[in-house]
Amino acid sequence: MIVALIDSGLGLLPTAAWLRKLRPDLDLLLQTDPDGAPWGPKPEQWVVDRVLETARTSLREGAEVIVLPCNTASVTALEQVRAEVGPDVPVIGTVPAIKPAAAACRTVAVWATAATTASAYQADLIAKFGGDAAVTGVACHGLADAIDRGDLPAITEAIASAAARTPADTEGIVLGCTHYPLVLDAILAALPRGVRIFDSAEAVAGQTLRRMDALGRPTAGAGTVRVLSSGRPGELPSAAAAFDSGLLLGALPVHT
Repeated sequence: MIVALIDSGLGLLPTAAWLRKLRPDLDLLLQTDPDGAPWGPKPEQWVVDRVLETARTSLREGAEVIVLPCNTASVTALEQVRAEVGPDVPVIGTVPAIKPAAAACRTVAVWATAATTASAYQADLIAKFGGDAAVTGVACHGLADAIDRGDLPAITEAIASAAARTPADTEGIVLGCTHYPLVLDAILAALPRGVRIFDSAEAVAGQTLRRMDALGRPTAGAGTVRVLSSGRPGELPSAAAAFDSGLLLGALPVHT
């Protein structure tokens, strides 16, 4: 069974890596969009059209399950993709783990892109799932872009800036961008000891497997990983090799 994962950049790697760990025989189709990245600042209808076209490509390539491991795609186009592909193709979106963080911690910071931090979407999630916790949004300026470039000095600088702007009494941090788990160790190193990190990648992978198994179809494949870059057969960008998830998945450029 082919599972397609859709994101503009490397944010799909953490969820894809969890799928590889949990079900190594799955065939994965990784769809990135270097021509249109980043999606976050783009107009809403542009994002909807882009994600819908990528979902159509997924179906043409034989995908039976589609995952949107991208907050922008999930917020903007999840329902449109579900309507497009119909009920026989599960479509799994991504939601930042605010609910479990607020249930476990009295003070929570949501690290996300500047656009997401300022969005009504995040405000609504905090209002709906924040409970009695004090929840603060922290914009991680430039972090996702630095991750897509594999720019380690810029990653370190962006994390240090976000850590400096995080309230000192914060008990839990929600990674509100799917890129951020790729630099989890660097994030932990910049935070006081004992701060808990909440990330949705493993949960999204688990939900994908449950929805897939509920179809009642054969799921075993050859464990292949294919990449489409803006619809063209390709490889993961070389920056993916800077992260454990990228190395696990392979499909990286070969330098001679």
